[in-house]
Amino acid sequence: MADVSKTASASTPERLRALLPDILALVKPRRRLLAMGFALMVISRASSLVLPASTKFLIDDVIGKHRTEWLLPLVGAVLAATALQGVTSFALTQLLSKGAQRLIAELRSKVQAHVGRLPVAYYDSNKTGILVSRIMSDVEGIRNLIGTGLVEFVGGLLTAAIALAVLIRISPLLTGLALLFMAAFALALRKAFGAVRPIFRERGKITAEVTGRLTESLGGVRVVKGYHAESREAEVFTGGVRKLLDNVLSSLTAISWMSFGATLLLGVVGSVVMFVGARQILSGAITLGDFVTFTMFLAFLSAPIFQVVGIGTQLSEAFAGLERTREVLRERPEDEDPRRVATAGPVSGEVTFEGVSFAYETGKPVLHEVSFRAAPGTVTALVGPSGSGKSTIIGLITAFHAPVSGAIRINGVDLTTVRLDSYRTQLGVVLQETFLFDGTIRENVAFARPDASQEQILEACRIARVDEFAESFEKKYDTVVGERGVKLSGGQRQRVSIARAILADPRILILDEATSSLDSESEAMIQEGLAYLMKGRTTFVIAHRLSTIRRADQILVIEAGRLVERGTHESLYAARGRYWDLYTRQHGVEANLFLAPGEAKEQAEAGPSPEKKPSSALADAVRLLRG
Repeated sequence: MADVSKTASASTPERLRALLPDILALVKPRRRLLAMGFALMVISRASSLVLPASTKFLIDDVIGKHRTEWLLPLVGAVLAATALQGVTSFALTQLLSKGAQRLIAELRSKVQAHVGRLPVAYYDSNKTGILVSRIMSDVEGIRNLIGTGLVEFVGGLLTAAIALAVLIRISPLLTGLALLFMAAFALALRKAFGAVRPIFRERGKITAEVTGRLTESLGGVRVVKGYHAESREAEVFTGGVRKLLDNVLSSLTAISWMSFGATLLLGVVGSVVMFVGARQILSGAITLGDFVTFTMFLAFLSAPIFQVVGIGTQLSEAFAGLERTREVLRERPEDEDPRRVATAGPVSGEVTFEGVSFAYETGKPVLHEVSFRAAPGTVTALVGPSGSGKSTIIGLITAFHAPVSGAIRINGVDLTTVRLDSYRTQLGVVLQETFLFDGTIRENVAFARPDASQEQILEACRIARVDEFAESFEKKYDTVVGERGVKLSGGQRQRVSIARAILADPRILILDEATSSLDSESEAMIQEGLAYLMKGRTTFVIAHRLSTIRRADQILVIEAGRLVERGTHESLYAARGRYWDLYTRQHGVEANLFLAPGEAKEQAEAGPSPEKKPSSALADAVRLLRG
């Protein structure tokens, strides 16, 4: 990002040179459109010069010399030129304005597609609202590079060049005086734009921050209302809006000063031209027609100065937007890793970790040389306290991250060399916090396989027991679930998620706390669907309810990023190590206090039953009585 930071603080010519490749990339596919636009602009500007040019003939010849036979042809030429100017201006606006809007639509699609291909780490370090702002708002200013604004400004410069030639021919003295004042104003404008550029750059950041907070607040509306924090969120948003307002007001103040300077310049130049021109007419150096024509062409010469205030602001906005857009587009998508050249064929499900270490931040490792093997079709459970590294292991299996050292092999192939599009199509994920899109039940289930038939979708829903509640709705499977599935209960959302995974028919299945947030009844209904889903697939399970993983083929106990124990439930429980400690703490081994010594020993050796969860408070009371 260093080059972007340098660009942001550079002068306009330097920024333009830095952004030139990006600008050319935008312009090149539209060079014919711009060529037509410039052609129309030249015709329009040439037509606009007919009226001021005809003034001299009207005053000096038609009126001064009474050559009335030239009056109708002269008026006809002016009318024809005006009509031509109107037609070409209309065509120019239609052509370039619509072209600019198409460019914005294409850029939004391009940026969104690019953002969608970025690694998960990028999302972890950028708020959703900021990304939305990058996609929707930053590209808006770029329309000025293709739209009528820039072309009109170039047209103004072309007209000014023609006007300058005419003015010099009429009166070099008056022209020189006008140019002297304009040069001084141009220097002042250059400094003014130097002050405006950082304001526009900062505006994009503030807008992204405000949008980000608003998105979070709306997405977490239940939390906000649950803690009666509406007024606090309103204050935070109002603070952001005020920062944005201050930024806008600063830019408006700067623009107003530039407009004031341009207006003052026009008045000063007009007064000087009036004074010197009148003396030249009286001395016979120029005619009255020359003077009127000079003043009209002087307007064409000064027009770009007024335009540069507006177009300069637009271009500053366009540069800022293009720079921010370029920041996103220069982030390397995860599937463009040059190491990923292998295509994953049909995956059997064998997953091997070989001395894998990982860190989210340099120097702060969260996994330390983890090694294990998950055979095809087996269930591997990950247990351990929160923050131990279980979810990080899952993130590595799904290729959301790559190990710092060591290797992860799928069917014996290093995962860092496998193309993600060929690998992730064979993954299925069921998370604790089920994410559903604001669509129908059918659309959410079919998200895993958009080409699935209706029979396949309904079969997946039947297995996951989605049909039990979907059939009771008026619109059945076409019922809209609302944003994030808010119109469904937690158990219903989870069943839709399981149906989605069943439809995907994955070879490797990830169950991340899939039932921990459900009540006993909902969990019992979902277990059947999970059992079907896990059959014949390599499954990785994270569960805090240790009773749900007793039948796993292997249990990995993770603590502080290290694999401290591995085995089956029976072997780990018998070892009375870390797993035994976690299990007995969760299931209340204090219940043995109510048993006879022989019975307590017998039950401790067999392991506590998951169905029995005695009150730890009552057990504490019994311990106190005995002590």
